Amino acid sequence: MSNNIVVFGGDSHPELVAKICENLDIKASQVELGKFSNGEISISVRESVREKDVYVIQSGCGQVNDAFMQLLILISACKSSSASRVTAVMPYFCYSRQPDIPYTAKGAPVINQPGRNSATTQRPGEDSSFKSLNSAIKNTISLERKGATADAERVQAPSLTASKSLSRIPMIPGSKLQNSHTNGDAEDLFNAQNAGYKLWVVQAGTLIANLLTTAGADHVITMDLHDRQYPGFFDIPVDNLYCKPLSQNYIQHNIPDYEDAVIVSPDAGGAKRATAIADALELSFALIHKERRSQLLKGPPDATLTSGGALPVSQRPLVSAPASSGRDVRRSSSSSSLGSLASTESRFVQTTMLVGDVRNKVCIVVDDLVDTSYTITRAARLLKEQGATKVIALITHGLFSGDALDRIAASEIDKLVVANTVPQDETVKALGKDRVDIIDVSRVFGEAIRRIHNGESISMLFEHGY
Repeated sequence: MSNNIVVFGGDSHPELVAKICENLDIKASQVELGKFSNGEISISVRESVREKDVYVIQSGCGQVNDAFMQLLILISACKSSSASRVTAVMPYFCYSRQPDIPYTAKGAPVINQPGRNSATTQRPGEDSSFKSLNSAIKNTISLERKGATADAERVQAPSLTASKSLSRIPMIPGSKLQNSHTNGDAEDLFNAQNAGYKLWVVQAGTLIANLLTTAGADHVITMDLHDRQYPGFFDIPVDNLYCKPLSQNYIQHNIPDYEDAVIVSPDAGGAKRATAIADALELSFALIHKERRSQLLKGPPDATLTSGGALPVSQRPLVSAPASSGRDVRRSSSSSSLGSLASTESRFVQTTMLVGDVRNKVCIVVDDLVDTSYTITRAARLLKEQGATKVIALITHGLFSGDALDRIAASEIDKLVVANTVPQDETVKALGKDRVDIIDVSRVFGEAIRRIHNGESISMLFEHGY
């Protein structure tokens, strides 16, 4: 390498910085990273960067906000010191994964847990256009209550006022709209689920892109962005490297008889990523499809149970209460519909469907990012129930927040294969060396830096890795 290149590393992943510099056959430049007593970040650059090609390596993990602010300050310091070009190298790009709704059925973040000073979700206000649906549910509730048996009346359903609304409409604590929601009727649940209003969640992509470019970044290098359209937020070049070639290499050289294995996508969103590996290796492909449908009545405002505009009355409950709850699941047919309206646990019918044949096969579950690990552990359990002999999870970014590692340790996952875009020391410690394999991405990032510095094409890295 020439003397015109300078590499700085943040404190989020020093091991990866050292490996990248080793592949480049250079030493990481001197920089002092610290904090003042009030938490402000202090950075001192100990090497001249005037008219040099600077690369700042910082992964968006650990204390994410501190790591990102540290990256911005380092970029700004280099740019203001007359660096010719500053490139941000982010193996895991933070804030590139934003949910479409404020919470999921399981996993973080849930914004309306009791006792937290956060926004909750409620139905539209009394003056909304959805008020016209109230008459249908009132008629339904009155019919169901008249037909309820004495045994069903003894079954205590959770209070509607105490249950969490699954509407996607945010409410500010203490607002007039929230205080008006006190009647506790099932009509509120009906309106909340049939409102048709999709919450607009703030996407931080434009803000993060503007912060990086304003700080002085001329180029961004990252790997396996969760959202493929994310580079569109930037006005500067963004090279999104792929872990796919490294994953293919691992499968070919570390999984015996991989020709008979099945590539599995744990959800529909990752199907394209999984099929790319399956097609390249000429392997079978399977998909796990999850669907949650409301049991609440849907139809025109004048619909009733017998008008044909609503769902037909079933003689058996769609969802029975869990055995661990201690409730009597043998309810009468007339009270089952009322229980499904009143119970938080039975408002939805959740179906998990496996598309593909995995019986007596080794299943390789491919995902780009694992945080709470709910999705991947549920997928592993389903695959074992369908006859899979072994389940291998192949992950690019293993964040494993909260008790995710404990959940994986108790799951049906036989081996976890994860790239080191994020430090994995705790993963190896929690699961053991025999159950965890680490894919090293330092050579890919090192070669990308070398090629960009020398003005060469990096398209080869997208297909063949390094």
